[in-house]
Amino acid sequence: MTPITEVEGRSLALSNLDKVLYAATGTTKGEVLHYYARTAAPLLAHLAGRPVSFLRYPDGPDGQRFFTKNPPPGTPGWVEVAEVPRKSADSGRQVVVTGLAALMWAANLVVEFHTHQWRTEAPGHADRLLLDLDPGAPATVVECCAVARWLRGRLGADGLEAYAKTSGAKGLHVLVPLVRTPSETVSAYARTLAVEAEQAMPELVVHRMGRALRPGKVFVDFSQNAAAKTTAAPYTLRARPEPTVSTPVTWDEIAGCGDSGDAGRLVFRLGDIAARLERYGDLLGGLLDPERARPLPVFAS
Repeated sequence: MTPITEVEGRSLALSNLDKVLYAATGTTKGEVLHYYARTAAPLLAHLAGRPVSFLRYPDGPDGQRFFTKNPPPGTPGWVEVAEVPRKSADSGRQVVVTGLAALMWAANLVVEFHTHQWRTEAPGHADRLLLDLDPGAPATVVECCAVARWLRGRLGADGLEAYAKTSGAKGLHVLVPLVRTPSETVSAYARTLAVEAEQAMPELVVHRMGRALRPGKVFVDFSQNAAAKTTAAPYTLRARPEPTVSTPVTWDEIAGCGDSGDAGRLVFRLGDIAARLERYGDLLGGLLDPERARPLPVFAS
């Protein structure tokens, strides 16, 4: 029998709580739901006002995966849904996770949460820049740390404050709070940074996606700033062999990982996050503070 739980006055059917989703650690679906409930405050703050895409993996990361931007079948009527511009049509519909009940409903589907860099009230006008640092084997997150530190300095030279989180997979995300800026302008600026990083560190960085270019280098993916793209949200679990989390990190932690050469220093699992929040709070809280948002510099795109 599926247990019914009341959350914020909504009755939720939470299913298969004993199912093992991450075989490597024995992590169950119930533990996944507990993680999302315990991490709800900062996660909801970063999901607020942003249409979400879901990567569903109901039988664990080794099972079938479904990536969807559309509301999943059976989405309750009380879950907020926004009209979102799409290239292939006039608009589409995506879920906006607005509270704990909606978060737990979505988590019960077993999902990664992915968001745009803009909010529903201003589609296609980004309030943050994101650079996705993706290492090509044998490079690891250690090499990403060197690139992230260079990008932090370069962004700082333009008066922009950089934050960082792990992707929860192999690499790092570097983020910057912005005053609202057309996504195409942010994408063009992000591309100039990726090109400059490659020019500064040609042995380490590549700004083009071609697989043949990437072994041993860090791909600085600027395309995540396109209006149609979504990226793993802060604090989302990832569909990896272990229940790793896209985790905000300090610049000291990035320096320590890079200097030590130990990639494991930037791997965080669902059991690590509560203690980090107690110690640091939300390390990406500055992204949510409009006083920290800055305009992009004038540049030749």
